[in-house]
Amino acid sequence: MTPVPAYHHGNLRSTLLAAAERSLRQHGAGQLSLRELAREAGVSHAAPRRHFADRQALLDALAEAGFARLHAELHAALAAAGADFGPRLHAMAAAYLRFATEDAALLELMFTGKHREGAEHLVAAAAGPFGLMHDLITQGQAQGVLEPGPPERAGIVLFATLQGIATLVNGNLVAPDLLDGITRTAVDQFIRGSRRP
Repeated sequence: MTPVPAYHHGNLRSTLLAAAERSLRQHGAGQLSLRELAREAGVSHAAPRRHFADRQALLDALAEAGFARLHAELHAALAAAGADFGPRLHAMAAAYLRFATEDAALLELMFTGKHREGAEHLVAAAAGPFGLMHDLITQGQAQGVLEPGPPERAGIVLFATLQGIATLVNGNLVAPDLLDGITRTAVDQFIRGSRRP
């Protein structure tokens, strides 16, 4: 019987991250294990350490990939929505809430990881998607749709609104099939409440 080589996988890092994301969705971050992921990938239990020094390094890489995917999804939604602020805000809110409700465990890991000491790389990764939100608020102010002032203030209100909706859906307090309608209503109310006097 020929022994299995200690390392025989072509793209182990991507495979481990994909398996980790599946496990995160099914069981949460507490159940993630490098040894179990190695078994699933069909490599020795030591092989993942070539890419991730420890479990925390894997979680950080997962969070960083999550921020990159969120940025790509928000960017695509904004690009498809055209130039006007209103449709762009609706598209961005819908894309964010789709991510936040379909990948709730990943989003929680992303935010938790970002606030950990020594996680500057995650803060940098988060700057992408949050920069898109900031730029969108600035656009609304420049077009006279939103009242002038620090864009961060309006951005926090918008973000808190979206996070609140995601929390209600993820906590089974609001049925997922109501998400689209609630998102439209929330964005319309945000625009009305933030309208330039």
